[in-house]
Amino acid sequence: MKRFENKVCIVTGAASGIGQATAIAFAKEGAKVVLADIGDMTETAQALNIHQSSFIILNCNIGKREEVVNLIETTVKTFGRINCAVNSAGIAGKLSLPVHEYPEEDWLNQIQINLVGTYYCVKLQLEQMMKQGGGNIVCVSSAAGLVGQPDNSSYAASKHGVNGLVKSAAIEYATKNIRINAICPTAIETPMIMHGRRNLAENPAALEQAKNHQRMKRMGQPSEVADVALWLCSDQSSFITGHCMAVDGGAFA
Repeated sequence: MKRFENKVCIVTGAASGIGQATAIAFAKEGAKVVLADIGDMTETAQALNIHQSSFIILNCNIGKREEVVNLIETTVKTFGRINCAVNSAGIAGKLSLPVHEYPEEDWLNQIQINLVGTYYCVKLQLEQMMKQGGGNIVCVSSAAGLVGQPDNSSYAASKHGVNGLVKSAAIEYATKNIRINAICPTAIETPMIMHGRRNLAENPAALEQAKNHQRMKRMGQPSEVADVALWLCSDQSSFITGHCMAVDGGAFA
């Protein structure tokens, strides 16, 4: 039997990168998947069709509470429950600037999406999981939630906040049959990092620097993070909660 046969799994940020890889991985393992994003999820849906997965697609900006409410309500109305949620949606900063020069609007927007949006997801997922007697939540944080990142303070602050949320909630629900963990990736080959602030796809020097920061001397792949997310959502990690796991190619060893 597949690990997630007949389980209902929400994946935010499902249009690309880690979220897309996670949604596909859940489908391979037999899950009913809810794809949530503001981007085009056609490619993800096509991949899930290959695996004959049952799924729905929902447009959802996690920074808007009412859209997260709709995500949870529609999931429950369609599939009856939420067994797992992987909160992968987030944004990276467009600028590399020290704190005193960072535009307030851009700084606060990252906090709104990455931290407040993740809070909306976790809060509402917990409410449903309490009603049904349990579940598993994984938040995709970042290595920037484990250490400071010069010239990227807003992103680092948002991800430190996510880790604090995960640890606090894990303690609160540890006896409620609900586990909550975070994944903290370093340089993963996703559109966000390859075409974002550092534009690694067109900056060979920055790409080499990113690779060399990992002890394995390569970029990680979204599927490698997805595998960790599924493990944390599975019964194979049944005694793990409140953990912020570095997926880092040895960078923090």
